[in-house]
Amino acid sequence: MQRRIASASIIALSSLMVAACGGSDGGTGGGFGSGGGAETTVTLAQQPWEDLMVENQIASQVLKEAGYDIEIEDLSVPLTAQALSKGDADAYLGNWWPSQKEVFSDPIDKGDVEILSTLVTGVTYEPAVPKYVAEEYDVTSLADLEANAEEFDSEILGIEPGTPGNNSIQKAIDEDAYGLGDFKLVESSTPAMLAEVEKRAEQKKAVAFLGWEPHWMNIEWDLVYLDDPEDVWPGAGEIRTATRKGFQDENPNVARFLSQMKVDRETASDWVYSVSQEDKSAADVAGAWIEENPEQVRKWLKGVETVEGEPAEAPA
Repeated sequence: MQRRIASASIIALSSLMVAACGGSDGGTGGGFGSGGGAETTVTLAQQPWEDLMVENQIASQVLKEAGYDIEIEDLSVPLTAQALSKGDADAYLGNWWPSQKEVFSDPIDKGDVEILSTLVTGVTYEPAVPKYVAEEYDVTSLADLEANAEEFDSEILGIEPGTPGNNSIQKAIDEDAYGLGDFKLVESSTPAMLAEVEKRAEQKKAVAFLGWEPHWMNIEWDLVYLDDPEDVWPGAGEIRTATRKGFQDENPNVARFLSQMKVDRETASDWVYSVSQEDKSAADVAGAWIEENPEQVRKWLKGVETVEGEPAEAPA
């Protein structure tokens, strides 16, 4: 993960911290303590998902200006849950829910992982087909795949092995849900899956794959997310910020900042498009967004203190 910060971001952030217009009341609010806090190093977990990479970079760049040392560790979803449970990672801004329920339910129920806030609402995560496939083969539901198995080569394309989405597809196949017992889950990686979808889409071939929004795939292709009348798919309605047990008490300022981060689905999709399709680094996308959205950053910093115990958002 790139750690460099664009020079424009440094200028913007420095200006923001020392001369932002409009004051903060400096209050601590519900559940968050005050003071600089003893913990100054924070480890964020991430997968190679462009929106999560940008969100982590935004958090890193803003919090570093407040004196915190931010480390970003690349982990699979199951290893992220394990790292949070054991205290080896502090926070995770990519808890898609309920699609990650299989992995996170147990540590959440035990209290080893705590949910800090909701970062993005209205997200989608489920099997999809391009609209031309839905129209040509009358496929709008998971129940429609079996009758068109030959056209789909009896395949559903997935992403990285071990991800909850792949596991849900495989479970449906293993249980012969919707008659999918003869289908095969093709695991690879997110870029490889999308490249294969693009190849088949160019040839107007039938293809079913794991889709989600926010993501540039929804901009590139007109997609139809498949209905699930038997409720075999966990779905996804929001992306949450999860932390290790005790993180909020031990580092209230970083916890406050992360809890106040809110991103709309369209902005997240733009970030994904910038990194994936325009070949920009997550660090550069984050830096540009910070520079262009000082008022939003100020809202996220409200009540947050630096390591020295000063307001991160300095009053005018």
